[in-house]
Amino acid sequence: MKPWVIGASAMGLVAIGLSGCGAATSASAHKSAATVVVAMTPQSSPNWFFPVISSTSYTEINAQVQYLMYKPLINLNKTNEVDYATSLAQRIRYNPEGTQYTITLGTRYKWSNGQPVTAQDVVFTWDLIKAAAANGAPWVYGASGSGGVPSDWKTVKAVGTHTVVITLNKPANPQWFIHNGLSQITPVPKSVWDKYPGSMTQELKYILKVSNSPTNPAYDVVDGPFKFQSWQPNDYWAFVPNPSYGGHKATIGKLEFAYESSASSEFTGLKTGTVDVGYLPPSLWNTKKELASIDDFSTSYLFGMNYLLLNMNPKAPGGIGRVFQHRYVRQALEMGIDQKGIIDSLYHGLGVATDGPVPAVPHTAFYDPALNTPLYPYNPVAGEKLLEEHGWSLVNGVMTKNGQKLAFPFIYVSGSQTVANMAQLLKTDWAKEGIQVSLQSLPLDELLGEAVPASAGRWAMAYWGAGWTYQLDYYPTGGNLFASGAGENSGSYDSRTMNALIQATYEPGTPTQIQSRMDAYEQWAAKDLPVLWMPWFPQGYAREVGLNVHAKNVHGTVSTFNPVTDFLYAQYWTVSQ
Repeated sequence: MKPWVIGASAMGLVAIGLSGCGAATSASAHKSAATVVVAMTPQSSPNWFFPVISSTSYTEINAQVQYLMYKPLINLNKTNEVDYATSLAQRIRYNPEGTQYTITLGTRYKWSNGQPVTAQDVVFTWDLIKAAAANGAPWVYGASGSGGVPSDWKTVKAVGTHTVVITLNKPANPQWFIHNGLSQITPVPKSVWDKYPGSMTQELKYILKVSNSPTNPAYDVVDGPFKFQSWQPNDYWAFVPNPSYGGHKATIGKLEFAYESSASSEFTGLKTGTVDVGYLPPSLWNTKKELASIDDFSTSYLFGMNYLLLNMNPKAPGGIGRVFQHRYVRQALEMGIDQKGIIDSLYHGLGVATDGPVPAVPHTAFYDPALNTPLYPYNPVAGEKLLEEHGWSLVNGVMTKNGQKLAFPFIYVSGSQTVANMAQLLKTDWAKEGIQVSLQSLPLDELLGEAVPASAGRWAMAYWGAGWTYQLDYYPTGGNLFASGAGENSGSYDSRTMNALIQATYEPGTPTQIQSRMDAYEQWAAKDLPVLWMPWFPQGYAREVGLNVHAKNVHGTVSTFNPVTDFLYAQYWTVSQ
């Protein structure tokens, strides 16, 4: 999610070069034949290693490093189904009402200190999630609102060492709860992390203190395919195979994530061979022939979406938050987005126009084909007319109403010339409607920390460049994104209709009823514009828009790619000489 989505996605993970880092201890200086170097999104880096993640650290690269170190309770395959063969959960049973779920843990996976992964570890991890999702917590849990967390969960109890029973407050759609609720639990060893048994507040403060300290001894005990080895801030983060891993053990000697300041430096790393797994952004596609002899290329679309975030909080600068609360204003803004032009002129024809929260590509059963035709296609003339019909008029080239100008700042992620060009194109097209934006670029980490309700008085519109992927909310209902007060509802969007439609997708029913509720949610999201929809671009294991690139002697990056989870399954990668 988010630029993990995450981005975050999300907010996200991208391969980035080592050359240009400037540090004498750079990863390229000690790269061996058994080391695979993967780059990250320009000007981003992991900064939260604990697998219960905060809202301000909800990024793709953080999710990625956590997956390397810790095994999730459930693992989803490429078709968005639970793969029990590679999950901690060996079996999940639920009652007909969908109110009680019995999870049986397998014995295949153990902690690296030899201790078993137990039901007590699962319960402890849930207790941390619940505490961080509560009002007044030392830090805010990043997935609050998704999967019914925390209000729909009544009890989480351990029955013996390998059985967990979860009881909900009300009936639920089991597929929604398994995909979006249980997926949030990535257990940590209670024996290691339970530092303050009598005070969850102190426990959360401790986690916050060590969240970006991967050398802390607490991180030595893991059950994932890799263990953290070393790091050089703003340079590299190195992981080595976990010899105690219960699944497919890695054969590569080391996996390194490398920091870089720009896409051009990353390209140099690919060209010189100091980067093994990376990306080629649209702005550098003309240089593809320079890499053809040493690298292979691929394209892929993740299970996610792309959008511009509007700050509808009344505290937004210059009163613009109240302006954004009017749907017709959001409609006019959407009419100023030339999705086809962006795809054709900036992304070499790669990308698909979107009109809602579920993508047409990759195709899934969740997509509503009724959204093939956009509700608000590019038409700045119609957008200008719509504003005028609601009392706005041009004053010195800017739409104005009762002294309020339709002018605001637009912050976007730095490090990508293509994103900068897109921001300029948007500014130019909106100016045709009398909408004036001022542009400012920020590093990803700063942007994600700025575009949140707590900083509502400092921003109006934000774009982090890579879109949002459905991670932790694999059943794409939007509860964590668009429900009032949800953990990732950074724009403070508030709609009773949206809340009711999202809630309906949580409820049990026949397959036809469940699909109908999902369609209704998607159609309202397309109509009401909780965000401004943008084209969805090819991404993949590099988690950057553009072509995926990997060295010809690195194998398995494409075949193991999973568009649903977007994790790097580096334990399956091999390197040939």
